[in-house]
Amino acid sequence: MQEPLLGAEGPDYDTFPEKSSPSPGERTRVGAPQNKRVFLATFAAVLGNFSFGYALVYTSPVIPALELSLDPDLRLTKTQASWFGSVFTLGAAAGGLSAMVLNDLLGRKLSIMFSAVPSAAGYALMAGAHGFWMLLLGRTMTGFAGGLTAACIPVYVSEIAPPGVRGALGATPQLMAVFGSLSLYALGLLLPWRWLAVAGEGPVLVMTLLLSFMPNSPRFLLSRGRDAEALRALAWLRGADTDTRWEFSQIQDNVQRQPIFEGTAVLLPPKDDAAIVGAVRLFSVLIAALTMDLAGRKVLLFVSATIMFAANLTLGLYVHLGPKPPTPNSTVELESAPLGGTEQPLAAPTSYLTLVPLVATMLFIMGYAMGWGPITWLLMSEILPLQARGVASGLCVLVSWLTAFALTKSFLLVVNAFGLQVPFFFFAAICLVNLLFTGCCVPETKGRSLEQIESFFRSGRRSFLH
Repeated sequence: MQEPLLGAEGPDYDTFPEKSSPSPGERTRVGAPQNKRVFLATFAAVLGNFSFGYALVYTSPVIPALELSLDPDLRLTKTQASWFGSVFTLGAAAGGLSAMVLNDLLGRKLSIMFSAVPSAAGYALMAGAHGFWMLLLGRTMTGFAGGLTAACIPVYVSEIAPPGVRGALGATPQLMAVFGSLSLYALGLLLPWRWLAVAGEGPVLVMTLLLSFMPNSPRFLLSRGRDAEALRALAWLRGADTDTRWEFSQIQDNVQRQPIFEGTAVLLPPKDDAAIVGAVRLFSVLIAALTMDLAGRKVLLFVSATIMFAANLTLGLYVHLGPKPPTPNSTVELESAPLGGTEQPLAAPTSYLTLVPLVATMLFIMGYAMGWGPITWLLMSEILPLQARGVASGLCVLVSWLTAFALTKSFLLVVNAFGLQVPFFFFAAICLVNLLFTGCCVPETKGRSLEQIESFFRSGRRSFLH
């Protein structure tokens, strides 16, 4: 049994000690992949995230079109538009809840493929909608599919990826979600709303087709006693010229140890606004993907939380100290209701000071997309033990989307009761908690195998004990 990777020295952000230089054979086993099939399998899986990003912002061009619809059965009121936009998060929460069962019952790959059923059905309902209930049900079903893939895809990618590129591949789900959102914005300029739903079927069908030729996670197969199939899957992912025996024995040894520990206590037009947001998100996720395996997860989390804290604090102070609150826009998804119960005229941009909210908002989006957006899902799939990975990842998605729903529904209530600055100050406080939590409890997993990471947590040590 390999010793846990614990060290007594090193920089604050490095939980694990530096290893001695690996032998040439070991470098082949754990370094960059010699076989490109792992990238193909990752691409096939993250098409689900592309569909998720597409579905997430589907209402952006659709709600304005339906509010002006000539069909009285489809014309949306403000209340209906609010439900049409937010019910996606309830569906996603239900999808995360189902992932707690499906991830371990069907396996990672089949769970991702299963998400195609509610996704395709949801798009079909919205494309052929003749009443509000069809729109609502279709939106909920696409949300369910999104929540399911959000829990399953990071686990699948982390379990098939070699340590040398797991950080970069772990950022691809967020990257593909951004591409999906940008694709929706672009198509929204060309297609009517029904055809936008039809176009959403394409990535779902391609994902299902490609995944049918991809292997399941070797770690999941070993946990189910399907050793021969797991070895074939690992050989397919790593290539015929790569010696997979060492990696396979490490995974097998980790799976066999699981019963031992079960009893232990271990101010812009909406179109311009959306385009800028999408471009900033894309740029930031690319930064995360390119630097995650170089700088490490923990450094990016620190940088991300610091940028988000500064951005939220700036927005809060600007709203609190400025002459009047900034005009709501689509970035924060405020409706045109008056803030604080009083109507206020738009302020003319008389100085560059009016650019502060825009710059701060872009900084927040950048900070989130380069750290706490993609890395949290990667870390979830890396640090959770194999036996709990399926259930716990689904629980994480459930809590995430329930929180998103609560924030979406309560945001306007808080703004109207206390002012727009209060949510920003609250978010800034959360970012401070994130900084403390990262420093005290989050390990650096860069370059470590999933078995080495699990061995660290089984030792009972905490990340602030160096």
